[in-house]
Amino acid sequence: QVQLVESGGGLVQPGGSLRLSCAAFKVIRTPYIMGWYRQPPGNQRELVATVTSGGVTNYGDSVKDRVTASRDTVRNTVDLQMNSLKPEDTAVYYCNLVHRTASRDYEYWGQGTQVTVSS
Repeated sequence: QVQLVESGGGLVQPGGSLRLSCAAFKVIRTPYIMGWYRQPPGNQRELVATVTSGGVTNYGDSVKDRVTASRDTVRNTVDLQMNSLKPEDTAVYYCNLVHRTASRDYEYWGQGTQVTVSS
């Protein structure tokens, strides 16, 4: 079973920066997409960023000018650099890995890391 281990969450002031990291273990199906989603309080989970094995990125509309996702395919990691953080960025951030086949998706989630943007 794939394991995703996240780190880097915490409390940051508005306008500040934060870097999240996620490492994947026991990955046997390739290629796969890695990325980040978030779930603000009382809201549904939403896309932050994904990165394909080839390095193609996709960003959520609410963050795409302020975040950069990067992936290391050798170490099986994906990082998320977030800048100019706003209070509305407060959420639990989840690492995601998905391997897509013609018949089904194999999708895995991390346990989540809390990001709180507040003064």
